[in-house]
Amino acid sequence: MTHAAHHGEIPGSCNPKPAASAAVARRGIWRRIFDAVYESRRRHAERDIARFVGRSGGRITDDVEFQISQRLMTGDWTVRR
Repeated sequence: MTHAAHHGEIPGSCNPKPAASAAVARRGIWRRIFDAVYESRRRHAERDIARFVGRSGGRITDDVEFQISQRLMTGDWTVRR
């Protein structure tokens, strides 16, 4: 016979979650700078992709996906027809 433990039967120390503020406070200055630059570049890439998909008719086809991957690798977001 099997038994599924109720969440109240599992001690809290089995899967402790660190406090969010404590985790942020431990990060060094270089890590915070890196994270900020990374997030900025990620948001910029998402905007470029959204703009490109919009210009391509709003549908992501195999060709559009291929062009997006090529443009992400080269950084060339100029309009080609």
